Amino acid sequence: MSQNQDLNETHIPVSFTQFVVSLVQSTMVHLGEAPNPDTGSKNLNLNLARDTIDVLTMLKQKTEGNRTEDETRMLNTLLHEIRTKILTASGSYQRR
Repeated sequence: MSQNQDLNETHIPVSFTQFVVSLVQSTMVHLGEAPNPDTGSKNLNLNLARDTIDVLTMLKQKTEGNRTEDETRMLNTLLHEIRTKILTASGSYQRR
């Protein structure tokens, strides 16, 4: 069996939810909330976090009307959570 055939047989397609969660995990790394998987260190990079949030926002707009209710609820919840975290990290948001 060729390497190409082997890759095709073991390939599992990525779901919308998995894709969104991977982007949120990336945002958490950029916010210093999770360790960088390559280095194990936690570093804050607000620009990269904002970029990833922008990608998620664009994805939300582009998939409007094509998501399930569960996907919409998950996307909205995660976007709200990471937007709150970036506001907190940047000092623009303070809890009452």
